[in-house]
Amino acid sequence: MDYMKKIVYHSNYWYNDGLRKAQMRDMSGAIASLRRSLQFNRENIAARNLLGLVYYGVGEVPEALVEWIISKNLKARDNIADHYIKNVQASAKELETIDLAIRKYNQCLAYCQQNGEDLAVIQLKQVISAHPTFLKAYQLLALIYLHTEQYPHARQILRTARKLDTTNEITLHYMHELVQQKGRRRREKKKEDAVEYNLGNETIIQPKHSRIKEMAGQLAVANIFIGAAIGAAVIWFLVAPAVNQSRADRMNDQMREYSEEIKSLEAQVSAQTRTLDNYRASGESAATDAQQAQTTRDSYEYLMTVRDQYDSRNYSDAEMADSLLNVSRDMLGTNAQAVYDELTAAIYPGACDANFATGTEALNSGNYQGAVDALSKVVRMNEGYNSGQALFNLAQAYQGNGDNENAAAYYRRVVEGYADSEYAAQAQSSLDGMDQAVSE
Repeated sequence: MDYMKKIVYHSNYWYNDGLRKAQMRDMSGAIASLRRSLQFNRENIAARNLLGLVYYGVGEVPEALVEWIISKNLKARDNIADHYIKNVQASAKELETIDLAIRKYNQCLAYCQQNGEDLAVIQLKQVISAHPTFLKAYQLLALIYLHTEQYPHARQILRTARKLDTTNEITLHYMHELVQQKGRRRREKKKEDAVEYNLGNETIIQPKHSRIKEMAGQLAVANIFIGAAIGAAVIWFLVAPAVNQSRADRMNDQMREYSEEIKSLEAQVSAQTRTLDNYRASGESAATDAQQAQTTRDSYEYLMTVRDQYDSRNYSDAEMADSLLNVSRDMLGTNAQAVYDELTAAIYPGACDANFATGTEALNSGNYQGAVDALSKVVRMNEGYNSGQALFNLAQAYQGNGDNENAAAYYRRVVEGYADSEYAAQAQSSLDGMDQAVSE
């Protein structure tokens, strides 16, 4: 009992920490704390609902819906997650806009992979206009601005991104890089606006185009003309070699400095390029994650729909089975998997009988497509139905429909998986006939 209290205490502690961080717009910190809370107690409904809100706050709507759907599955009644889900689903136009924004963002990643940063900038502006809380879109746009040296635009975008999540590591990294670039540009500008020359053993630095320098130049010219006849030989034989050597040394020093600065800039560009390449490489991963989130959400929705239908006793096994076939069991939690297994055990046998009868009747009447549709469901629910008869009939339906590739595949499954059944010999005979027809 003490052990359970300790687990609940730790879960609530991290929930309170996540709540405090969310109130300060520290969304990254809030997500980390709330995930840790759920590690201690995955049924902490308050933590899961708040995690959904935080995801929603940074524009990750699919992830938010997943958390709320899981919460609703854990606690069906008196759960505010139901209110959140209905609010999101109530506005079909808003959902469509968000979905379009996510698809445009993924397209921008593809543009970046193809060196189409200009197209990506145009599209990302449309994305953040339609979906103003989409943090990843702001970050990608800022990265492109940094990569193309449009620093004022990058600064403006990063300020907005930081308002969405004050401690996001990616945003802070880009802001740090922007500050470094600004400092380097200021130092380069100072060097461009000043001149440096040697006078004896001293180095003199003066601003360009200064009035003092112009007057000094005029006086120097006058003095040179006055003493030209006397000092020409001395300058030519004694001073000129030293000046030339000093100038050469100074030029070498400047070349070394420029070389080091170029190497530094190349390193920075290389680092930014690697970051951009990482974004490009993560494009496919981001699309896969979004698809998995959508599959998880759909699976929970179908599962809850079938459970309600089963409890009402107003639906046939075949109707409920059509919805259950859309559920991906691997995407469900432990409790939801138990509910799924219970429903399939109760529904699939009757649904197999009904679809097998429908499919066999369609096959006998020459309605091969109808037979394929019905018998495919039987095979998905129970591949070994009637010792391989469903597989054999489905192969015949595909063959009658002109799809010899699928027909041969299902005949082989009968031969390999149900060799002791009466249908194995017939399936092998059909395969031999198909092979002979191809050879002729």
